[in-house]
Amino acid sequence: MPEAKDTARAHVHIGYDGRVHKTFRGHQAQERFDNEVRVLRHLEARGCDFVPRVIEAVPEKLLLVTSNCGSRVDHMNDERLKELFGELEQYGVRHDDPFLRNVTYRIADGRFCIIDFELATLLDSPPPSAPDVA
Repeated sequence: MPEAKDTARAHVHIGYDGRVHKTFRGHQAQERFDNEVRVLRHLEARGCDFVPRVIEAVPEKLLLVTSNCGSRVDHMNDERLKELFGELEQYGVRHDDPFLRNVTYRIADGRFCIIDFELATLLDSPPPSAPDVA
């Protein structure tokens, strides 16, 4: 499998079948894994078609296998970048890392896509409850 990314936070390979294999590691790896799986499943349930689909999630290995959303993008103007990440909010998600490194281009349909949801926020989920104080 060709290596796509190898950092302290994640190791990403793209398989010969095109699937993306991401292993979370480092600081808060479990939380980031859980969040990315939760957000991607939420987006799929809402019909968002410009993000990866979860194919397999293996919590004990912190391994997430997703569909491939194309090739990384090298250039995009700031207005278009802001517009693209703004589209996610229609699906109840704020990306929280809205940079070009998280944009791909899917040549099959000419669509810019967004990847890497480990820091994303579900906008319509209830806020965590405050602890009871006596």
